[in-house]
Amino acid sequence: MLQISRGTLREALRQLEQEGLLSPGPRGRLSVRHLDAKEIRDIYSVRAALESLAARTLCELPDRQPVIGSLRAAIEAMAAAEKSSLEERIESDLEFHRTMCRLTGNETLLHSWESLEGSIRMSIMFAGRDKGVKNMSVDRHHDIVAAIETGDASLARKTIREHMDSAAETLIS
Repeated sequence: MLQISRGTLREALRQLEQEGLLSPGPRGRLSVRHLDAKEIRDIYSVRAALESLAARTLCELPDRQPVIGSLRAAIEAMAAAEKSSLEERIESDLEFHRTMCRLTGNETLLHSWESLEGSIRMSIMFAGRDKGVKNMSVDRHHDIVAAIETGDASLARKTIREHMDSAAETLIS
């Protein structure tokens, strides 16, 4: 039995409800939400906008090499997790995207991205391993880094948009 107080548990459940992961039911009972196709497209559309802003910001840096090094390290972690559980693969994939947002130095951007993380994770988990891992290709992430490395913000945004559109459609299919 878990040794946590009711207050702590209530607060955790309230947080999950606020993040849209739980929905209220009859008699105040909470249940896990299932995202429909529109919600998944909406989440990935907002995610694409945030990550496109991150990529543009990184492309504008005068010295992108430290950023490129950090992103490549995140890709190496993704490659190392390829034979791991779905949860570990999701975590390594999300860490790449979180790192991209964090490296901008824009805390509002990072917090906005993090507010979607639970819904992103849930959409992948419900879709299952086969659909989930299709979007975690190391090559796709190398393409994003290559665009940022050249400083081509337009290409970086296009690459991210295509990645997010493809991810949403794969999860929905």
